[in-house]
Amino acid sequence: MAIYAISDLHLALSVDKPMDVFGDRWAGYMDRLEENWRRLVGEDDFVIIPGDISWATYLDEAYEDFNFINRLPGKKIISKGNHDYWWTTSSKLNKFLDENGFPSIVFMHNNSFIIEGTAVCGTRGWNIPGEDDFTAEDTKIYQRELQRLELSLKNASANEHSSIIVALHFPPFNSKGVFSDFLGIMQGYQVDTCIYGHLHGQAGRGAIEGLREGIDFRLVAADHLAFCPVRVG
Repeated sequence: MAIYAISDLHLALSVDKPMDVFGDRWAGYMDRLEENWRRLVGEDDFVIIPGDISWATYLDEAYEDFNFINRLPGKKIISKGNHDYWWTTSSKLNKFLDENGFPSIVFMHNNSFIIEGTAVCGTRGWNIPGEDDFTAEDTKIYQRELQRLELSLKNASANEHSSIIVALHFPPFNSKGVFSDFLGIMQGYQVDTCIYGHLHGQAGRGAIEGLREGIDFRLVAADHLAFCPVRVG
């Protein structure tokens, strides 16, 4: 059993949103993603997908994208990204999975999962203080996301585990490379690994990766990984 991660799939099987407008690296990305996924991931493995799953606006509109994910090998843990406009309440999300027969998918939202001693926790995250365009409204959302991460970590603490992976969509640092309050929360719970997405192209070149402040950070945006899931546990 292995744990993989890849975010920012930006699937568009039901809507007209061609990703190759964002550069040649996105050409044929869904075929490349499926080929790499099937080559690496086994049925007993897990794949964490921290956000920006589908370009659909409504959950029903995302059916084909979730069908695509469900048919791929492994069990998938999905959390929210800033472009996941289809995201709704936990009860409605789980009902969608049940009604459409997508047993290989679960959602992470204020909860956690224990996989053979590894706790998988996380939340979306948000824009980080210190950015020039950070607003009062951003402050409210940022504070709420800090609370959601703590809820997820507290949920995991009720179960025995030997390591912790935190999955965020937004990176836990700003464009100047300054860490946010997410770092302090993760250190308080002795998080081992933090994976995140959201950064594409030039922004990804300035990403913080590797061991910093006692935590192993990894950018797992699909284009950064050449659409190939990376093993994180």
